[in-house]
Formats: sequence, structure tokens, C-alpha cells
Amino acid sequence: MTQHMASLETASPFDWKRWPETEAFVADRIVSALEGNSFAAGLAGRMARETSTRFSDWVDHLIIGEAPGLGKTLSGLGYTRQAIADPLGSPVFAHEGGMFPRIIVRRGAGSAVREVAIKVESASAFSRAHDLGLTIRGYPMGPYRVGRVGGEGVDLAVVERRGYVGFDPFSGDMARIGRMAPQSARDALAARELWEGRKRRFDDDEEGFDATEATLARVVELAGGPDLACHLVFEAERDYWQSRNRAGRVQKARQDRLGLGWANHDHHTYRSSRKFFPRLIGIFETLGFRLRERYHAGEQAGWGAQILEHPTTGIVIFADLDLAPEEATEDFAHDALPDLPRPNTVGLWIALHGESILEAGMHHLEAQFDFDALKADLKSEADIDVMKPFSDFPFLRQAFTAGERWKVDPRRLDRALKAGLIDAEQHARFLAEGAIGSHLENLQRTEGYKGFNQKSVSAILQAVDPRLH
Repeated sequence: MTQHMASLETASPFDWKRWPETEAFVADRIVSALEGNSFAAGLAGRMARETSTRFSDWVDHLIIGEAPGLGKTLSGLGYTRQAIADPLGSPVFAHEGGMFPRIIVRRGAGSAVREVAIKVESASAFSRAHDLGLTIRGYPMGPYRVGRVGGEGVDLAVVERRGYVGFDPFSGDMARIGRMAPQSARDALAARELWEGRKRRFDDDEEGFDATEATLARVVELAGGPDLACHLVFEAERDYWQSRNRAGRVQKARQDRLGLGWANHDHHTYRSSRKFFPRLIGIFETLGFRLRERYHAGEQAGWGAQILEHPTTGIVIFADLDLAPEEATEDFAHDALPDLPRPNTVGLWIALHGESILEAGMHHLEAQFDFDALKADLKSEADIDVMKPFSDFPFLRQAFTAGERWKVDPRRLDRALKAGLIDAEQHARFLAEGAIGSHLENLQRTEGYKGFNQKSVSAILQAVDPRLH
């Protein structure tokens, strides 16, 4: 891994590596799967043409046949055996160091690749989109639902997950914690509606965080724990962001035409004031998130970020805040920081639009695409521009759609002017034209690379500062 990719963490777990041999191994199995299922092969073509995505980015898991030395091969590729098994007792292997689908090794006679499974937000929506009439195993709103499309030797499985990493639609473990009870679907819907309908606009942010934390406690209670609650909360958070971002609505509609939803999400970006950053992190930790690497891109950058990942849902968060160079090694995720003399890009965005967890919503959603295809297709289909890439490596390509302007509350503008965050000319322009609010991020990963480009993220944050537009 190149030096400019390194995070602040000196320990190796977040020194994300590239895995070209693993990518080649997985790609070969996916090719074999598509050769053995004509519907899946057609779907892969439609994904490329109609959604600007790659079939491989939707793969949840592969089932392959047992072969001599396979365990050793998988180990050499970075896979490790998980503590769980599939319902037939087959071992499950996962890759903790890279972004690759899990692999189930099936004993007995059969083809080298038995099944390829893709992740979707709704198996029934997928069935409807393709007029398949699928028999879907698993209860509505349940932890794991799956429908299968048979092929010429390989099955295509269509799976939806809700805070569950296993492979059993009627899991005994889930039943023991109440996730399979008759009222569980009703409670899950109630939990999602509670978060979706919560109040987000407050005159006092302290009151807003108090109310949000109280709502979250009830959501977790209704959901029966943080895993399902996390899934439901972020479904609602994506909906709220999408309601304020045209590029997101256009791309979601493209993906919904194939019944896919946002199951290709890569990470969710939140912005926070320095004062409330620990409370934002506390909300995420209540949902079960764990801290990953944190970033600070040098003395001139003026920003920092804490990366979080959820071990069950796989959701990743990029949480931004203004940060001074001398604070880079502090535990800013948990220790409140005093105000800076003058806010930087993140602080100004908060001043204009509010906290991401409250009124503003996410700054951007990043999903995995065919990078060049998305840029061309959004332009040709909806006249949406994609900005110059801020990461353009063979293994990581990233670019924002052009910033979408939001109206700014005059009271926020008055406070920003009084505090010296903007001048009178900017006040008048923001009042008349609004200020850049949100983006969709176009991302393409290869070689299983899980990390982020620290230097280039800093450059793009500066480039989308509302004062420059």
C-alpha cells in the first residue's frame, strides 16, 4: 500500500492491502457462474447497460464445490473460516482484509460453482421487476430471505438481509432472540417508521440530539437489538438523503427498474460540528458500529474523519469534522473539542445546513459503480455532471456528482454573517441561490481494496467548500 494511503493508525489492521490474486480467483468463479445460468448472464448485461454497475459488486456469496487443497488455496488468498456454517453444514469462508464475497464450500458431487447469490434490498421487488414469480423463503421483514432462479448447472440466489450474517431463512438462533416471532415484522415496521418520521429540525441542536437519542433507544427496543435497528435506520437515512439529492433519485430509479435498490452502497458520509461529534459517534456505537481508521490529511487540510464499520450489516460510515493538526492523535471520536477560531469547510457546511444526523441529512452516499459508465450515463440520461475524479488509481476511483444546491434558512445565514463565517456578498448570494448541500459519489474498487485516499479526499472537501461556488 502506498504511503499516501496510510491512515493515522500505526497498527496493521487498517493498513488495507490490495489482493489481485484473490480478485482473479473470485472473478473466475463468477464467470463460471454466469456461464451456467443464462438468466444471471442476461442480468449482468442489463446491470451494465441500465444501471452502470458491475455484477461482481452485487455478489453476496458463492457456493463452490469442494476440491483437494481448496482450503489451503483460500487461506493463501486471505480467506478465513467463519464460526458459522450454512444450513447443510457446509463451511463458510470470509475475507476480512478485502471486499470480496463470502464463499461456501459444498461437499459432494456437482459442478465447480453451484450457486452465485446477489444482494438486493427486496427479493419480492426483484421478482416483480423481472416477472419471475419467485418462491421466496423467509418471513417478510425477516433476517434472511432468498429466492432462486435455476440455470444450466448453476443457481442464481437473490437474497435480502436485515442485520444477519447467516444463510438460514428460519434460523434457530434468530428465533431464540425473538427475530422470528409472529409480531417481529410488525415491530420492525414500527421501528423503521419511528425513525423515518422523527423530528429533524430544532432551533437548539442540544435538544435535537436529546430527542434523537431518545428515539433511537425506542427503535433499538422495538427492533429487538442494534443489528436490525442499524439496518432499518440506514434504510430511512438513505431515503431522507435521496429526497434532497436528484442524482440519488435518478440512480435509485435506474437500479429499482431491475429490483436492486441500494444494495451496492459502499459508505455513508455524515458531517458534524466539533461540539456534537462525540454524541454522533455515540449514536452510531449504540447501533453497534465499531471504530475503524481515522484520518487527518496534514496541517493545511483543516478536517478529520472517523471511519466506522458495522460487523453485522457491513454498513460503513465516513464521519467528518473540522480538525486542527495538533488534534489528529487525540480521541476526537469520544472527547469533545472546543470551537476553532474560524470553522473550516465542514464547520461552514454545518452552519449553513445543520447537523447531518438532524436537519441536513447525509452529505453524500457512495455506491459502487462502473466508474466511466456512470459518468457517461448520468449525463446522457439526466444531464447530471460528474466532477473531476479526486481518486483515480487502478484500484480506487472516486468522483462526486456536481454539488446540488439547497435553500439556506435566513436565520442560519444571519448567524453565519454575524460570526464572521461568511461576508455580506456571500450572505446575499447564498440567500438568493442557496449553497451546495449534497452529492452522489461514484466509486469503483478493484483488487478488494477497502481503504480511502486520504490526500485526495482532503482536496475534494476543499473543492466543494460553499464559499467557492
